[in-house]
Amino acid sequence: MDEISPGSGNSPLTREAMGELIEHSALPQLVVDESRIVVANAAARKVLGQHILLQDPRVIFRHPAAVHLLARPEAGSIVVQGLTGPRSAWQITRQPIDGQHWLLELVDRTAAADVSRAHTDFVANASHELRTPLATIIGYAETLADGSELPEELRLRFSLTIGEEARRMLQIIEDLMSLSRIEADRFVAPTGSVSAADAIGTAVANMGLLVGDRQCRVETDVAAPLPNIRGDSRQIVQVLDNLLSNAARYGCSGAQCRIRLCASQENGFVRIEIADEGPGIPKEHLSRLTERFYRVDAARSRDAGGTGLGLAIVKHIVERHRGMLDISSEPGVGTTVAVRLPIAA
Repeated sequence: MDEISPGSGNSPLTREAMGELIEHSALPQLVVDESRIVVANAAARKVLGQHILLQDPRVIFRHPAAVHLLARPEAGSIVVQGLTGPRSAWQITRQPIDGQHWLLELVDRTAAADVSRAHTDFVANASHELRTPLATIIGYAETLADGSELPEELRLRFSLTIGEEARRMLQIIEDLMSLSRIEADRFVAPTGSVSAADAIGTAVANMGLLVGDRQCRVETDVAAPLPNIRGDSRQIVQVLDNLLSNAARYGCSGAQCRIRLCASQENGFVRIEIADEGPGIPKEHLSRLTERFYRVDAARSRDAGGTGLGLAIVKHIVERHRGMLDISSEPGVGTTVAVRLPIAA
């Protein structure tokens, strides 16, 4: 029977005993000798495959950094990318058991790596979104300040553009701050009771400010009586404001266009549906619409005054309220966004 000695002065452990010792560890653990995996616990077999026992660990890991770690004469730890999937990240730690055997422990760092990537992408996207209007402001301001004689019409146009771009930057910053506050509270479900009918009425009344000079009409079909929603009234109105403004920006191209808002009670939820008659969205974009700064048509979105954060805010508010969000669209027909929010007890 093979023995593994944990160190001088201690009784040696059999491989069977070592297997029993680590079998139920939540972390994948392996015992290897110079060329084979001699013990693999259940977590390791689940991650690396049931066939790994007695295999060469260098073949199992297939990564230069892991192979180098296995060949080192001393203990060590590395992070390997792509071990169990293209975006996976695993920390592998190697510790000696005796002169012949080593313990390998794997810790899944994929979630932390995803958070780091998301943070990096977010900073890059936010910087890009702010840089564009800022460059315009600087360029026009420098032109106005250099003392050159400019026609009054051109000077006025430059001044108006500076104002528009500054307001756009302010809106991006306000949306970022709003998103940050919502994410900070995402694990704390609201406990207030909100009149769904009042929230809808407020959002429809806000439409005049949201749509500007777009001539589109809003038709409402609200079932009565509509029960109260469990939630934060300000955030619920913000959800409806964002959805109605999106429908107006991208779904209204003329006076004959309409936006339909329907609300009803449905299996313990209040379902609010907002539909437009715009150009619609190709299905390959639908799954990404709630990503921060994602746009189907970046140029059109900026021309329409969008920040690329509206649906991300909607998603996070709905999640905080323990609700559900569904977006469907058909090119040439229009887009429908449905929100379901829990009824107050």
